[in-house]
Amino acid sequence: MASDGFRPLDEKFLLEYLKATPVLAEKLGNQFEDLQIKEVGDGNLNFVYIVVGRSGSFVIKQALPYIRCIGESWPMTKERAYFEARTLREHRRLCPDQTPEVYHFDRAMCLIGMRYIEPPHIILRKGLIAGKEYPLLAEHMSNFMAKTLFFSSLLYLTTTEHKHAVAEFCGNVELCRLTEQVVFSDPYKVSQYNHWTSPYLDSDAEAVRQDNILKLEVAELKSKFCERTQALIHGDLHTGSIMVTSKSTQVIDPEFSFYGPMGFDVGAFIGNLILAYFAQDGHANEGNDRKEYKLWILKTIEETWNLFHKKFTALWDEHKDGPGEAYLPEIYNNAELHLLAKQKYMEDVFHDSLGFGAAKMIRRIVGVAHVEDFESIAEPEKRANCERQALTFAKLLLKERRRFKSIGEVVSAIQQPKS
Repeated sequence: MASDGFRPLDEKFLLEYLKATPVLAEKLGNQFEDLQIKEVGDGNLNFVYIVVGRSGSFVIKQALPYIRCIGESWPMTKERAYFEARTLREHRRLCPDQTPEVYHFDRAMCLIGMRYIEPPHIILRKGLIAGKEYPLLAEHMSNFMAKTLFFSSLLYLTTTEHKHAVAEFCGNVELCRLTEQVVFSDPYKVSQYNHWTSPYLDSDAEAVRQDNILKLEVAELKSKFCERTQALIHGDLHTGSIMVTSKSTQVIDPEFSFYGPMGFDVGAFIGNLILAYFAQDGHANEGNDRKEYKLWILKTIEETWNLFHKKFTALWDEHKDGPGEAYLPEIYNNAELHLLAKQKYMEDVFHDSLGFGAAKMIRRIVGVAHVEDFESIAEPEKRANCERQALTFAKLLLKERRRFKSIGEVVSAIQQPKS
């Protein structure tokens, strides 16, 4: 055990820990015979154990002091576990239907015990690769984003409440710095961590590094990411941070959470759906050309934004005379002005979402951490063709995001043949 109380988990030590932690022992009915403990952390940062006993189950997640997928050469703060636990509890308060319950948090051990999201739930990204449709995905994700973003913004909070929350989450600075580096910096310069499907995308990666307009646009987005404390955002809301069945959607892993621009969350989700769309041709075969599935993905993208817009503005209407101090009712005191304020606000969130989504797409193709949607395409040339189409669209979306007036226009642009 280190002097600060931290010790990396292994199965033997975890069993000792469970026996000594009443809230977790009770979840197992204090029965430790035939306990199944399995390490399943396939992500970039953490240890994740599934614990299943005769009387109960849960997940144990521990933050390590380095980036797991790289090693001790890239140190990382363990304090991210605090912000993850804090955000999970806040998100569950605001949107219980889409957020798993936290049972236990140990700050010294950087350890969270939470609900085991049981089978048949799977990671959304894996479902998209398999070509599975989730009819309630847009409904659930628009619900999660509308509630968590609205209720943590100045549309609902007083400036005092908001500033206190911003100050607390400023402590998650190392995770923010990591995002700044891998999303807004590394893909646009030579970096030891960048990689791509070489040699097929060598010239494409070079073109990103030489694109002056792209660099100017991504600089504006980086500035917004660093400076705008709009709402409590998940910070890493991609399709690998969502578990699904046909009837359930659960959002996990908010360790990158902080007060930032709303569009970063909305864009991350939509951008990853667009990546899934462009990956489908790489997963098509003689028995299934994936064309119908690609249309379902596009439909989900369109429904997600439209439902988010509807739900978010409905919350605004419901609470327009509440404590929120962004638009004081004494000033915005007529229906026409209230409507104009909403239109301008949502237009800005829309264009932010497109820009951030595009930046997230680019970094997943020529940056450090790629996505299984493409990586699971075995043939390099076929994979590169899919990635190139996604990269071409992402660059267009980032540079021309302000010309799009609706999500329908974006969906139409996705379907245009790429040169």
